[in-house]
Amino acid sequence: MMNWEVFVTCAVTGVGDTVGRSDRVPVTPEQIADAAIEAARAGAAVAHIHVREPETGEGSRRTELYRQVVERIRASDVDVIVNLTAGMGGDLVLGSDEEPLPLDEAGTDLAGATERLEHVAELLPEICTLDCGSMNFAAGGDYVLINSPAILRAMASRVRELGVRPELEVFDTGHLVLVKELIAEGLIDDPPLIQLCTGIPYGAPDDLLTLLAMVNRLPHGSIFSTFSIGRMQIPFVAMAALAGGNVRVGLEDNIYLSRGRLASNGELVERAVHILEGMNARVLGPAEVREKLDLRRAA
Repeated sequence: MMNWEVFVTCAVTGVGDTVGRSDRVPVTPEQIADAAIEAARAGAAVAHIHVREPETGEGSRRTELYRQVVERIRASDVDVIVNLTAGMGGDLVLGSDEEPLPLDEAGTDLAGATERLEHVAELLPEICTLDCGSMNFAAGGDYVLINSPAILRAMASRVRELGVRPELEVFDTGHLVLVKELIAEGLIDDPPLIQLCTGIPYGAPDDLLTLLAMVNRLPHGSIFSTFSIGRMQIPFVAMAALAGGNVRVGLEDNIYLSRGRLASNGELVERAVHILEGMNARVLGPAEVREKLDLRRAA
């Protein structure tokens, strides 16, 4: 089951409340692009990208911010596969436990399939993410991540028309049911690319048996990566390869290199590469990953 040829994805910023806990989390488009370039130089073949409002550090889905990031990466002398999130626009926050309506307007951001893909349609990254299910998200509160089957089918169809490879984000075993339906309906081209996301509150826990249970339910012929958040991010580098998968690290999921030591994206990638090469696995570059995933490179 061991994967001897592994590619590394670096999730460089995310949208979580990490900016106030680490000054190394990139916020501006320039910082986010430079973080992706840094990660690529350290050995990441793929850069997974969210954007943030430069003044506040809060998550954003403004196409202009994505454009600045992508153009800066593409103008650099570093080759890296761009993977843009399409997860924004599915945020629902209830009013309260006794009066769920009206919704909390400050936290709720619900958009339709076309709007959620505006930046993908304009910038044509090689990969974009599709979160394959709804779930309670983050400990406490009333925040629900909404991804209905109808919206996901519409997004998958649009992404396929654009020639972009969807990375199917799976946060629990039930999400694999929808993944298999999308494949059966011809909405996902071969090879399916799946990200097994663990350790998120109310999703799949980050233990070995749960990971293997999810791996054993993957669609035939799929290529997968996996990660955990927090302190388990680094151990999951080895677990991912041993389970036959690929690796994701980065400041979206974990801000520490070791106890009390804040990390940069490049340092997290370097640590992952060191672990993989210590296991005698070969770390793939972007050209090899493009061939492996049959990506259509953007102009």
